[in-house]
Amino acid sequence: MISWRKHYKKGLVAIGLLLSTSASIYGQAGDPKNGEKLFKANCTACHALDKQVVGPALKGVVDRLKKDQGLDTDWLHKWIKDNVALRASGDKYANEVFEKHNKTVMQQFPNLSDKDIDDILEYTTNPPAPVTDKAADATKAGADTAQVPASNNTTSNVAIISLLAIAGLLVWILIKLRQLVKLGQSEELSVLNETRVKSFSEIYAKYHYVGKGLLAILAILATYGIWNWIMWIGVYKGYKPEQPIYFSHKIHAGEQKIDCQLCHSSAKYGKVSEIPSMNVCMNCHRTISEYNGKYLEPGKDKAFYDGEIQKIYAATGWDPAKQQYTGKTTPVEWTRIHNMPDFVYFNHSQHVIAGEQAIINSFNKKNPDNKIDVVCKACHGKIDTMNVVQMANDFTMGWCIECHRTTEIDMNNGYNKEYFKNLHEKLKKQYPKDGGKITVDAIGGLECGKCHY
Repeated sequence: MISWRKHYKKGLVAIGLLLSTSASIYGQAGDPKNGEKLFKANCTACHALDKQVVGPALKGVVDRLKKDQGLDTDWLHKWIKDNVALRASGDKYANEVFEKHNKTVMQQFPNLSDKDIDDILEYTTNPPAPVTDKAADATKAGADTAQVPASNNTTSNVAIISLLAIAGLLVWILIKLRQLVKLGQSEELSVLNETRVKSFSEIYAKYHYVGKGLLAILAILATYGIWNWIMWIGVYKGYKPEQPIYFSHKIHAGEQKIDCQLCHSSAKYGKVSEIPSMNVCMNCHRTISEYNGKYLEPGKDKAFYDGEIQKIYAATGWDPAKQQYTGKTTPVEWTRIHNMPDFVYFNHSQHVIAGEQAIINSFNKKNPDNKIDVVCKACHGKIDTMNVVQMANDFTMGWCIECHRTTEIDMNNGYNKEYFKNLHEKLKKQYPKDGGKITVDAIGGLECGKCHY
């Protein structure tokens, strides 16, 4: 009996050793949930599970590598940690992969532990099923369910009462018409006609003072209306045209927190804030071929946004399958929204750099319940909340002058402190607003030549 137990224990030990050896050969199963986090943090810039981006699709890469090349996860560990060293060692398949993908050097990840890499590989082998929102599905299903029509009794009663009221009104009109006919045949009507004014000239002669007064009022109102109409020619506040490619600032600047100057780079150092070229869009959309954000504008779905991304590819001649440009481009005819008249000089850099903090402080002081954090919003509105960009302000001469009269200059910054060194006291005496605070108009902000050639 003792001998049997001894051999049984030895058998268990042998099985345990065999299993541990197998695990060391084939690699322990990783954690796919942690692998998903690591994959999104380190790999999604160049890879996706189900399609080629910069690099190949990675779903099932472990099995595919073993089947096609006879390589195990040890090779993947070496490739991920330092693919450059692996290629330099003369590894045949490593160099084949490098040549196949246009000699694009993959980033090295020496910071990832073996456990981290195992988790990533487990995610590519067995990705967790996406979590569905059952409540949302139930709501959607409920919306599609046919509704039982309400009782029509109330509608019928209203219709009957309305018809009876119309019938009564017609009877009353007939009675009144009958009375008028009888009145027309009486002597009273003849006497009344003799006393009535029979022409407009007689009315005017009788009430000419009142008539002249009314004509004068009408002339004044007409003049004011024409003047007001002329003054608002070219003012298009609220103008928001449709663009050839739909671009939501709410998604890019709002949801994704992309800085305005990443796309409109010349606004900071140039006179004009140019429309970004399509190459700027491709900096991100070279690897972002579909929309996976949580925000969806009412009336639009994921397929709509994916279609707009395809328009970017068509315009730039990008082939997402081959990950290369075809050379066939199509210019995009954007519709301009903000357009200053030719006789007006406006320099973006002067406001974005020199006036940035002064403009933000002035705006927030005047609008304590609607504060801004970026100088662009002072003129263009809270563009990070707009799906379709619109002209947020009047952009009239009066609007600009009012801003110059109320925006306080920071006389302590390096430039103003040195440039206006000998004018500080004089300006404070000349412009004693709010205890000596100096606004833009005090340093030439109202001079005609500043804005007009």
